[in-house]
Amino acid sequence: MVACRIRITGLVQGVGFRPTVWRLAQACSIAGTVRNDGAGVLIDAWGSEAALDAFQQQLQTDIPPLARLDALHISPLATVCPHPDFRIIASASGEIHTGIVADAAMCPACRADIFDPKNRRYRYPFTNCTHCGPRLSIVQRIPYDRANTSMADFSQCPECLHEYTDPTERRFHAQPNACASCGPHVWLENSAGQGISPAVTERDCLDTASRLLREGNILAVMGLGGVHLVCDASNEIAVATLRQRKRRYQKPLALMARDLDVIQRYCHVSEAEAILLQSKYAPIVLLEKKPLPNPPLIREGSQDAPSSCSSPDKGRLGGVSSLLSLGFMLPYTPLHALLLESWDAPLVMTSANLSEEPQCISVAETRERMQPIADYLLLHNRPIVNRVDDSVTRILAGKPRLLRRARGYAPETLALPADFATAPALLAMGGELKNTFALLRDGQAILSQHLGDLEEARTWREYEHTLQLYCDLFEHQPQAIVVDKHPGYRSTQWGQQWAKQQGLPLIEVQHHHAHVAACLADNGWGRDDGKVLGIVLDGLGYGDDGTLWGGEFLLADYATYQRVGHFKPMAMPGGTQAILQPWRNTWAHLHALGWPEVVEEFADLELIQYLQQQPLATLETMLARGLNAPLSSSCGRLFDAVAAALDCNRASISYEGQAAIELEALAPACLLNIVPAYPFTIAKNAADRWEIDPAPLWYALLKDLQTGYCREAIAAQFHQGLIHVVVDLAQRVCVEYPDIQAVALSGGVFQNAPLFVGVQRRLESAGLRVLTHQHVPSNDGGIALGQAVIGATTQM
Repeated sequence: MVACRIRITGLVQGVGFRPTVWRLAQACSIAGTVRNDGAGVLIDAWGSEAALDAFQQQLQTDIPPLARLDALHISPLATVCPHPDFRIIASASGEIHTGIVADAAMCPACRADIFDPKNRRYRYPFTNCTHCGPRLSIVQRIPYDRANTSMADFSQCPECLHEYTDPTERRFHAQPNACASCGPHVWLENSAGQGISPAVTERDCLDTASRLLREGNILAVMGLGGVHLVCDASNEIAVATLRQRKRRYQKPLALMARDLDVIQRYCHVSEAEAILLQSKYAPIVLLEKKPLPNPPLIREGSQDAPSSCSSPDKGRLGGVSSLLSLGFMLPYTPLHALLLESWDAPLVMTSANLSEEPQCISVAETRERMQPIADYLLLHNRPIVNRVDDSVTRILAGKPRLLRRARGYAPETLALPADFATAPALLAMGGELKNTFALLRDGQAILSQHLGDLEEARTWREYEHTLQLYCDLFEHQPQAIVVDKHPGYRSTQWGQQWAKQQGLPLIEVQHHHAHVAACLADNGWGRDDGKVLGIVLDGLGYGDDGTLWGGEFLLADYATYQRVGHFKPMAMPGGTQAILQPWRNTWAHLHALGWPEVVEEFADLELIQYLQQQPLATLETMLARGLNAPLSSSCGRLFDAVAAALDCNRASISYEGQAAIELEALAPACLLNIVPAYPFTIAKNAADRWEIDPAPLWYALLKDLQTGYCREAIAAQFHQGLIHVVVDLAQRVCVEYPDIQAVALSGGVFQNAPLFVGVQRRLESAGLRVLTHQHVPSNDGGIALGQAVIGATTQM
């Protein structure tokens, strides 16, 4: 007999890892113990040398579905085995070094249970096991044991307790384990807080809720990580009412369908998309809309909605604008599956909030905030500890790309390149929009779930709460604070205050450098792997020269960056108003050409006539005096300018990126590879940096508008021109700097499908190695990771 101690780290708690170890030990005739502790899972094992070898091999291959094994360390053990069998023993406390598994979608076995009339969990909406169910949304502290979750107050009945304590059961130590006899329950009430009359049983609540939805009502449904507002997506009046009450007139609404067959009536679903929809993550997946769905899509849900980009197909489902994509997800909890059981049409499933506010999570909050919006409330008494929004993904170039990283993904740790193993503990505060923050320790990064835009007061309070919660959960004591260089970001100001109060170093990171570093870390790029050309296309970021950057070519690694190229800076008349009113960007570009000459040559264009009706004298004064008209190299603002020229949300937008999204939708895929590319120029400027000038684009675009060229082809030519000029400049920079090892693509503009795919393919065809985001978003939802690894590099 020989003995060893096996330390396993990774995502190994709350996923059925200990019963798996117990079963493997039984099969290999191993004696000993297994337990959870602050570092992960600890095994003491006694057996023959051959048995221990087999046991160690199987520990690395036969792991549970939700587990992730990061490291397995083996050391000799000199003590005598205290008993002849293998046992699971109580968790031990200690310094926290383990992670928390993300909330996981309902597994097939639990789905079978709730639809089996002979099963004791038939139609029980809180059914789960070690392979699925709530994790982050209910955890209060580590280790992830029942006593440390919001299930602590629910005492298990004898049958549930047997499952919970029997290693042969799949519900062994499933912390939320419960049934209708001992667990949480659901109820239905109207918006005044009154129960539905006549009284209905708990099992009938979901059937009644379904009936109310068919009658055109709006329900607030309490789910896994928050509350949703739900209505029949095919009911035009219900969707219009929801949009009006929620004040979300144009932004697309998420949809949930009973199964893939329902989704396929409305959208094309590839094999990769089907796998993603049915995965443990169960995110919202953006899917290509079918042109003639059956049943037909309804029209826009509100006459109050501002006009949007016209299109031959103005049909809408759930009030979703005439985009090329619809955002679908499948039921990821038993409650959702039971609610949609009889639905052949999708349901709108959008966050229970007013536009831009955080999602409701508590019963009291839902009653208070949803009273003016929802007709009925479907609530339950399993407290949601942590708000976790639905994740949003898109398949681009054959791979899933995260647009919003939340439920299903956060807060799973992200393994960093090996040379970050000795990095000090850091806290990166993230940006202002699409905020996430990051904890760095033990050579790993813990990226928070999507929190939203910190400009909104409720979101800011949620940010403060979640930040403190993570530091408490992981017992994180940062040795430095990392912030964005923008002095106006609330996250930056809070980080400055934190560092000052705690006497910690404060590290300021340039926004676009953080984008590049996030892409490098996302691809396992080591600190000694060399420099890359980072192409970062986004909305705005604070530049080193005091202007606003957003179309950047950076020669960078984790430690340094050099701005070697960018789009020509253009004024933003009115500052923030130029973001909210895209026509201002169009006028700024035409003003740079020479506004009087443009008016003289293109006076007959509707676009020019529209612009002449705007307060141009005021804008002229702003530019002449340099008042509230900051210069910006933003590629996002160029998209806005072209979109407005084509009458896509010209006057105003109702959500971030709307004009650019409508412009992408206007460019049909069938035209993208056959239309010519609009011209740009590339030249060195006075600072000896490459500069992309879109002036030739505007002359060509105005000529096409003047000749009546179709707007779809114009949009396609713009995309093609942008793809060509970005790749052209990348190749020039790589020739100028031959030590460049790869090209890294980042920034929210690269969420545009034709641009991303076109740039990646052309760069690879030119023989360049291309790095792209896979585990974190390319938008600002990923920059906290970049901040963290840059901060760590400065401290190592």
